[in-house]
Amino acid sequence: MNTLIREARQEDIAQIQIVRNSVKENTLSDPGLVTDKDCEEFLFQRGKGWICEIEDQIVGFSIADLKENNIWALFVHSDFENHGIGRKLHDIMLDWYFEQNKDSVWLSTSPGTRAEIFYRKSGWKEVGTHGKGEIKFEMTSENWKNKEL
Repeated sequence: MNTLIREARQEDIAQIQIVRNSVKENTLSDPGLVTDKDCEEFLFQRGKGWICEIEDQIVGFSIADLKENNIWALFVHSDFENHGIGRKLHDIMLDWYFEQNKDSVWLSTSPGTRAEIFYRKSGWKEVGTHGKGEIKFEMTSENWKNKEL
């Protein structure tokens, strides 16, 4: 399997939306809530994104938002879970984020999900709740820098 991680491009948005709507956890109540325009804004004006491609198919993506110091998205297509794709996308995104910005970054996810376990194992600290009962996690530059120690 030839796996490629690269920066997201404009023409990737349609496949990014397919991946976003394929997930079994943290699903959107209405897929129309996240538009192609939203993706474009977060990818090219507010921050940056990366995709994982296997044989020309996008199977995962991550997007960091510098404007709100937030991880806007990290999703892997359900058919490609448990292959380390989320970890690679997570790490390249945080390396880039902390090269741009020393402010801590936050994200939120539903409790009781595999995403919650993933973020806890990745060194994210729970700092409260966000939105409709989601867990709010934070990562500091210091914690990220020292993650391998």
